Amino acid sequence: MTDKPTRRDLMKPVQLLGLAFVAALFAGVVTLISMGFFQNRSPGQSGHALVVGSIVAGITFIATLVIIALLVLAVDPSDVTKTLDRPVLLPKDDADGQAPSASDASDASAEGDDRPTPPSPTP
Repeated sequence: MTDKPTRRDLMKPVQLLGLAFVAALFAGVVTLISMGFFQNRSPGQSGHALVVGSIVAGITFIATLVIIALLVLAVDPSDVTKTLDRPVLLPKDDADGQAPSASDASDASAEGDDRPTPPSPTP
């Protein structure tokens, strides 16, 4: 039987920093390429492209870290030690992996609803 990874294993800080660094590196390289840094330009234009590329890379690094930190905060701390044995976004009561149909959901909501239904409009 295979060991299931825990949420803590999936959210290691070094991996998250690495992801932010790769995103920043990608954004910096794309900025340098789009500004013509690797073409024959005057020295002033190359320096300007380096400055803009490093600013874009820094902003991307910080934005990626903030977004990842906010997503990690959304995880319930009691779920950190639990193993992942099913898809995360499926409902918890659905064990076989298929979403309940619309008629099942309407039947379940109608059974527990004690409110009177409004009369239907007449033409």
